[in-house]
Amino acid sequence: MITAELIEDSVIVWNIKDGQRLYREGFYGKPLGIPKPKTSDFNAPLILDIIEAVYLVEKNKIEVYYEGRKMSLEELKEHASKAYERFEEKYFVYRDLRERGFIVTPGIKFGSDFAVYRIGPGLEHAPFIVQVKSKEESISALEIIRSGRLATTVRKYFTLVVPDLKTKINTYILFEWYKP
Repeated sequence: MITAELIEDSVIVWNIKDGQRLYREGFYGKPLGIPKPKTSDFNAPLILDIIEAVYLVEKNKIEVYYEGRKMSLEELKEHASKAYERFEEKYFVYRDLRERGFIVTPGIKFGSDFAVYRIGPGLEHAPFIVQVKSKEESISALEIIRSGRLATTVRKYFTLVVPDLKTKINTYILFEWYKP
């Protein structure tokens, strides 16, 4: 079992071989100090976003330790819900996208929740940027235009996802910039 350590809001896989394996198996995390790895042949610890770590613990791929003690999945989720606003909804979307075979990474550099790849980072540019919204949240026309323009500028599809935790169904709304 791969072990990792929770440090603040990140989870670090210190064993380099284990980190390489996780990255190779699903492009999980980023090697420390290497912003755009081209291969899994890096010589650095792997830093996982906490949402990735929750998924990997749920899939029994890693164990996360904090101050020398193994954390349960529930404890890790509780910690993640303090780090992420609306963690449960975002995790539900993250897991759904991963289960559909997509590679999902944090989308902060695009001002969104996730960047989503069909093949993987370093092999393609992320075709989708994803914003998670609750059913109760409104979205203005200006926000749609702003997000759509940004997505078009970086050649991505702007995608809104509205998770319904009761029915366990996500609604995906894909926006494409229209040019007559």
